[in-house]
Amino acid sequence: MHWLLRWLINLGLLAALCLFITGVFAPLMELEKFWVFKNQFSLYSGLQDLWQQGEHFLFVFLFLFSILTPLVKIFGLALVVNSSAGYQQRHKLFLQILAVWGKWSMLDVFVVALLFVAVKLGALANITVHYGLYLFAGSVILVHILSLYLYLDSRAAE
Repeated sequence: MHWLLRWLINLGLLAALCLFITGVFAPLMELEKFWVFKNQFSLYSGLQDLWQQGEHFLFVFLFLFSILTPLVKIFGLALVVNSSAGYQQRHKLFLQILAVWGKWSMLDVFVVALLFVAVKLGALANITVHYGLYLFAGSVILVHILSLYLYLDSRAAE
C-alpha cells in the first residue's frame, strides 16, 4: 500500500475514533415531558442508567454493539493498514468478517428505535435530537466506508 494512502486511511480512522468518543459522551437527544421536564441523554448515560436499574442483559447487548464493536473495527482496521504484507491472509479474513458484521450494524436499529420512541411519545413528550447522534453516526459511517474500501481493495489484489 502506498504511504500516502496508508496515511489518509490512518487519518480517517483517527477522525472516526475522535467522532466516536465524542459521540458516546455528547448528548444524543433531549426528552421534554409535558412542556416542563427536560432530560438529556447520551449513549454513556443511557448505558449507565441501564446498569444501575439492573437491566444487565440489555446493558451488555448495547455495550457490545454500540461501544465494543466500533472500537474493535477501528483498531482492527488500524492493525490491517499498518502491519506488514506477510499477514495478508489474516487481513482478508478479518475484512471479510467486518463486511458480514457491518450488515448487522446497530446504527440503523438505533435510529429506528429513536423514531419509534418519538412517534410513540408524540402526544406526551417532545424529543429533540442533538449533535451526539450525528457524531456517533458519522463515526460508524466513516469506519464502514474505510472497511469497505479495504475489503474491496483486498479482493482486487487477488
